Amino acid sequence: MDHFTYIDGQLSAEDVPLKALAEAYGTPFYCYSTATLVRHYTVFADALAGLDAHIHYAVKANANIAVLSTLASLGAGADIVSLGELKLTLAAGIPASKTVFSGVGKTADEMRGALEAGVHQLNVESLEELAVLSEVASGMGVMAPVAIRVNPDVDAKTHKKITTGLSENKFGIAWAQAEDVFNQARNMAGIDVVGVAVHIGSQLTDLVPYRAAYTKVRDLVERLRAQGFDIRVVDLGGGLGIPYEAENPPSPAEYGAMVKEIMGDIGCPLAFEPGRMIVGNAGVLVSRVVYVKKGIDRTFLILDAAMNDLIRPAMYDAYHAVVAVDEPASDARAPVDIVGPVCESGDTFARQRDMPVLQAGDLVAFRSAGAYGAVMSSTYNGRDLVPEILVNGAAHALVAERYTIDDMIKRQRIPDWLDNATPKEATG
Repeated sequence: MDHFTYIDGQLSAEDVPLKALAEAYGTPFYCYSTATLVRHYTVFADALAGLDAHIHYAVKANANIAVLSTLASLGAGADIVSLGELKLTLAAGIPASKTVFSGVGKTADEMRGALEAGVHQLNVESLEELAVLSEVASGMGVMAPVAIRVNPDVDAKTHKKITTGLSENKFGIAWAQAEDVFNQARNMAGIDVVGVAVHIGSQLTDLVPYRAAYTKVRDLVERLRAQGFDIRVVDLGGGLGIPYEAENPPSPAEYGAMVKEIMGDIGCPLAFEPGRMIVGNAGVLVSRVVYVKKGIDRTFLILDAAMNDLIRPAMYDAYHAVVAVDEPASDARAPVDIVGPVCESGDTFARQRDMPVLQAGDLVAFRSAGAYGAVMSSTYNGRDLVPEILVNGAAHALVAERYTIDDMIKRQRIPDWLDNATPKEATG
């Protein structure tokens, strides 16, 4: 459920017509709904009631500090994968003590920064990383709280670019090596092994892979405890999917019931790292039709939004529902290719999508664009980073300014040897 509905013929974010936001901020722009963020977080938290559950929102899904601050006000911690994300969460009011630092490539400087800030836990993904963390932590005279991420070799049945739990993936300790790595870790200076972590992928639409992975993790925890390990946390990751098109993912309540069945008596806190499930349907990308181009065998709906603004269709062949901001007056529809202005054939959002009859100047909205939308955008083709708007009832605020070509030019420099250089005349 989201809070983007037609009111008096206008698609609105809560009580604010998207057309009014387009007039105020220009297009394209991202718009997020506070009510949807609150609802999705609350539904997920309620599904875990009765467990000693700690929710660490996966910042990579949407890193806008207003979104982060909204979730912080609800009690969320953070799951981060860089020192930059740590700075964003701190700016948004999420304390380091509620932050889990994940990721396969943490540098020594990032480890040092995380330990200085006092992060709750570092999820370590290789023996090589453990060795570096041991050197950093012991050099600082501190103990690093470590959960070792294991790779259960479970197929998440999701897109190949977002599955993380197979042996061929770069994530986690191979299952056959897990116990050996735990035993090496407890003899390393500066390392406090506090738990086991697992994460098998994103946009999961079936509980079967979760059940398989969590069952293996529970068995591992029991074996480790029998060897004297004090396992004080089990981090179950995130990845619960949302409906983009015809998907029918399990509800948070169904997911929570499965977790309680397998982990309810594990005897320690459980950590969760939801991302897309919280923010995916809480955002839309609003764009204006530039041209309706009539081709020989198809019609192109050319928008002012492009793949640099929303790369998921180009990168993952992802589906996003595209709807008219003005509620269609009739049922007349026709197939169109929905494309952007970037000089790439890949700049295509949809092919032969049935759409209402639209004209140049009309507005459309990409639904379910709150996750991996703005956060993955770029300035490719010298295009702006578009503004982001947060709505709360009838109120709205600019929460990320448009980053323009002038801003891009300001951060670039011409080296001294090219200063005042003039092109040479062509010869021959």
